[in-house]
Amino acid sequence: MRNNLSSLITLSQVQKRLYRPEDVFELSRVTRFEQVKTDIYESASRGAKHVARHIADLIIEKQKRYEKFVISLVSGRSVTDIFAELVRLHKEEGLSFGNVFLFNLFEYYPLQDTNQGCYHQIKEQLIDQIDIPKENVFSFDGTQPKEGILTTCAEYERKIQALGGIDLQLLGIGRGGNIGFNEPGTQFNSQTRLVILDNVSKRDAAGLFGSAETVPVSAITMGIGTILRAKEIIMVAWGEHKASQVRAAIEGKAETACPASAIQLHQNASVVIDLSAANCLTRISHPWLVTNCEWDDQLTRRAIVWLCQQTGKPILKLTNKDYNEYGLSELITLHGSAYNCNIKIFNQLQHTITGWPGGKPNADDSTRPERAKPYPKKVLIFSPHPDDDVISMGGTFARLIKQGHNVHVAYETSGCIAVGDEEVVRFMDFMKGFSEMHIPEAKVIPKKYEEYTNFFKNEKVDDHDTREILDLKALIRRGEATAACRHMGLDTSHIHFLNLPFYETGTIKKGDLSQRDIDIVKKLLIEIKPDEMFVAGDLADPHGTHKVCLDAVLAAIDELKDTEKWLHECRIWMYRGAWMEWEVDLIEMAVPMSPEELRFKRNTILRHQSQMESAPFLGNDERLFWQRAEDRNHATAELYAQLGLASYEAIEAFVQYHIL
Repeated sequence: MRNNLSSLITLSQVQKRLYRPEDVFELSRVTRFEQVKTDIYESASRGAKHVARHIADLIIEKQKRYEKFVISLVSGRSVTDIFAELVRLHKEEGLSFGNVFLFNLFEYYPLQDTNQGCYHQIKEQLIDQIDIPKENVFSFDGTQPKEGILTTCAEYERKIQALGGIDLQLLGIGRGGNIGFNEPGTQFNSQTRLVILDNVSKRDAAGLFGSAETVPVSAITMGIGTILRAKEIIMVAWGEHKASQVRAAIEGKAETACPASAIQLHQNASVVIDLSAANCLTRISHPWLVTNCEWDDQLTRRAIVWLCQQTGKPILKLTNKDYNEYGLSELITLHGSAYNCNIKIFNQLQHTITGWPGGKPNADDSTRPERAKPYPKKVLIFSPHPDDDVISMGGTFARLIKQGHNVHVAYETSGCIAVGDEEVVRFMDFMKGFSEMHIPEAKVIPKKYEEYTNFFKNEKVDDHDTREILDLKALIRRGEATAACRHMGLDTSHIHFLNLPFYETGTIKKGDLSQRDIDIVKKLLIEIKPDEMFVAGDLADPHGTHKVCLDAVLAAIDELKDTEKWLHECRIWMYRGAWMEWEVDLIEMAVPMSPEELRFKRNTILRHQSQMESAPFLGNDERLFWQRAEDRNHATAELYAQLGLASYEAIEAFVQYHIL
């Protein structure tokens, strides 16, 4: 089972010498804007294994000298794979943690009990599975009276000093550039203390506590000054959603606006990231500024789009002087003139635009993104949650139906954990009223109404929904998805609810992708045998549901490619979600929408009522999903217009996936 094929998608877009330079000279060239030693790995899992191995080597080195090893750890998704590898090293290779002293970097405050918060995660994922002496583990008590916090913070600092200081500080980086809960504006000499959380940190923690509203108002955190006293610092980050913060920390100025940039002041600090998190670093995003490039069409297109943005000109108005002044003279040499390069890239972008996402029948398709035949096509849209299809490609979805294609949609997960309790009560109110109107003698609905409302009334923060309530929440999402599909005119018999098992844990934490998940996808593919597929290509979060769902589809395709010959004739398109769009240099199909079509898409999204203002996981963006989608589609259309192409109201964009 090849269950991480999505990690290979980025590799085809980045030249290896940019993230794995062949010699010290080339390394010096490509990293000259970086103020901290940075190691880039092809995937988060490989980077995590490297960090875990380094930690293990330090522990063993100390053991040989009969010395203690002091480490400070963070919790969260950034370190999950690191912890898993350390546990494996302990269980399979005999790595002992007997000489290790562990400090927790931060903890939420106040907590209702010790089974919440950061330390609980570290304990569950690492401490309980290794042989570290319990008396060697130190953390903040999130349940203590507030009167004792100042004393606790001072004592924490004294414990660290008494052990000779921290040998290794492991850090993540927050969306605000924070390290620990040292948020923007924190002084670099700050010590361990209680801090009030800002809204960004609260929204980041929503997944841990169920919603942003239930996140504690404050946290106890080691200060930046405390962190900088560690003998070694490693900061890790995975995924595109961390890319801009990583660049600010590594290439920006060391300033309090980006607390993570403080590691530039440390003599033994390093950063370990994957290619997605490195996406905004100069050597990855604009390599022509640091080295000679191996120019292909994609990199040339990226450079020309960048040049247009720098000069404020459309493509066809760029001159030889523009190319020379902005360090792109190599392209003049390769193409002979600015005009030759301009017209080539202009035509490439022009050919990505199509109003026929399923292919235009009886038309020359030599320069079109999708083939004219067969017509009509069997089209299968995979949607990770029951609303990603309409949020991300609602206009294209509707057009495929309108243009006569045989469209199917497959919702990979139930989306049940993203339904608020108040939605259940609202639906139960209706059911109770309906029952009283038509079957007043029925007892089951009033009984269930009382049972559910009492459960919600007495529910504690760390309580989990019962399986029955989760099924009811899934039913709400299913009804909304069906209503949205019906609004677009899709035959409801073409809606498939897969309910992949990895998602159905009943908690925010999901299971691992398994063969059971892949077999469900395989069965649907064999049943439909689509001519064209659409899959969510969000690679931003290496542990997120979208990526797992993508890996499930890609793994199914991989296992079927040798026996199902039709797969090699199937065109597979990747779309992105409500948070970001494909970069212009990657777009291979751009589907324009009129103002009326965009309004129709909005009204389709609004069928998902439970995912409006009250949805638990709206993330760090305060806009609603339909607003995010419209802003993103407007921005793509505006960028095409700025490049000198046709001006549309909105555009949905796609990138083709080629079977490996």
